Formats: sequence, structure tokens, C-alpha cells
Amino acid sequence: MKLPKIEITELFEGFKDKTALVIGDVMIDAYYWGKVDRISPEAPVPIVAVNKQESRMGGAANVALNIQALGAKPILCSIIGSDEDGNTFLKLLNENKQSNKGIIRSEKRKTTSKSRVIGNNHQMLRIDSEQTDPITEDLSNLLYSRIEGIIEEENIDVIIFEDYDKGLITPFLIEKVVELARANNIPTTVDPKLINFMNYKGVSLFKPNLKELKEGLKIQFDATNLDELKAAILKLEEALQNESTLITLSENGVYINTQNASHHIHAHRRDITDVSGAGDTVISVASLCLASKCKAELIAELSNLAGGLVCENVGVVPISKETLKEEAERLFT
Repeated sequence: MKLPKIEITELFEGFKDKTALVIGDVMIDAYYWGKVDRISPEAPVPIVAVNKQESRMGGAANVALNIQALGAKPILCSIIGSDEDGNTFLKLLNENKQSNKGIIRSEKRKTTSKSRVIGNNHQMLRIDSEQTDPITEDLSNLLYSRIEGIIEEENIDVIIFEDYDKGLITPFLIEKVVELARANNIPTTVDPKLINFMNYKGVSLFKPNLKELKEGLKIQFDATNLDELKAAILKLEEALQNESTLITLSENGVYINTQNASHHIHAHRRDITDVSGAGDTVISVASLCLASKCKAELIAELSNLAGGLVCENVGVVPISKETLKEEAERLFT
């Protein structure tokens, strides 16, 4: 597609006036970086001599970081534990100058953390500490009340459900928030996982990857055959009654379907280092573009471009607004 450069500039400049409410499972992404040059005498495993440790905001919090990196204002709504990892998460939130008004702490929950061991720039091991059972009805009501209050206080331009199947998002919460969003004319976008896949009825934009689409619908098809892909999407939309669907197809790009148009956007050639967090970036860009009332093709083009760019980095990192803007200008003008 071709666009005037001024249109791209105005779109990116306009992000600074947008506020996104991000609802989902937050976590800590911890990294242990080091060098591998020998095998352990205790077992046939490599020894990683750690020379750097780092903790980052992950899960739905990485979506918030992407929203922030694009120049918009994120407000995270989630529940964390009253534990040391919870303290670390709030410290990271403060360091990144993000609001904690949507964060609830509970003695009944564990803060999710994912620790990655990286040797010679390759991930060798991941250790997860998490709690995945659904939150209680009381906590769900408390979280909804918090969301309701934020929507009353803030001018929210888009609501993002970032679901990692860790128990925060429940069918009750989805139904109530979508209903609230519709009453306030706020678009809703979803990055789904399997448990709640068919519960996101009536949302504005639904963004599964290909594996999630097949598992969620319990069907198999040839994704390289666009007719079969379109048929699967129509089956999904018949069930969800959502306004648009954005499917990420890995090396085959993305496919977007709306009531008025469909577009298959091919992937750009990249030196792929790590696909971690690419989905977070795609939903962030798509959500801000939707809030900016972009056409479907532009939503897909920019989301596809952003998802590829972040895969050039090791670990989960947010998109660079300037890099994305420069690439968009180079490719689309």
C-alpha cells in the first residue's frame, strides 16, 4: 500500500493523545545472561556463567510497555500477589513511570514470573513460577469495579484484553467489560489464549495466532490456502459476532478480515532472533491504530511490520516508535 508521508506522521503523532486500558495477566520476565564454555561434571548439561541479571515487565505488562513506547498512555488492570515478586513488579511499574491505579494485590494469588537462562545469546532454559486457577468471584468483582472507576475517571480510547490463561480473565469479566465498553463507545481488542477463546463475544478486534485459531475452533486446515483460512475466520466470526479478525501467520504475515474488506499482508524479510513478545507488539499497534480509526489494511500492515521488527531482538522488548515510523515511511510512501 502507498500513503502520503504526512498521513503516517500524523498517525504516529496522534498516538500521544490516546489512552489504552490493558486488562490481563501480568508477570515478571527475568533474564540471566551469561557465557557457556564447558559442560557440568555433575550432569550432561551446559554451565552458564552468569554476568548479567535483569527483570522486565512481562505478559500484559509488556503490552503496556509497547503502548507507552508508541507514545500513548497505558493503564494496566491486573491482580498480583502480596509476595516478593509482587514488590518487584510494582517497583518496575514505578521505574517505567506507569500508573498502579488498576493493580490489585491479593494474599490469595501468586505473582507470575518467568526466568530465562540465556547462554551465548541463546535461550537454554525457562523456569516458570505461576498460579493459573481462575480468580475468585470476589476478586473478579473487585477488579471489575476498579475498571469501571478508571473508565469513569479517564478518557479511555481502547480496551485491550491480554489473556495468558493465568486465571485473571474470566467469562464474567469479559462479558461485563465488553458491555461497559459498548455503553461508552470504546473499542475492544483481544489477544486470546485457549481457555476463554470462545467467550470474547462482540469485541471489536480479535487477534489469535494460527495455532490458537485452530485449537480454539477445534479444526485443522491448510493456512496457505486463503479460501480455507477465510472459511475458518468466518466460522469464528459467526460464533463471536466480532467486528474484525486479525490472524498472525508467523512467516506468512498476517490476515485481516472485516465486514467490508479482507487483506493478506506478507511478512517482511527479517533476521529473526527471538519471537518472544511479538504478539504483544502486534496487539498494541493494532489497538492504537483501531483507536485512531485506521482502515483495516493499514492496521494489518503496521501490526505486521511491528511484529517482525521486535523479533530482531533477544528477549521480550517493546517496539521502538521511531524505528517503526521510519520503516513505515520507507515501505509505504
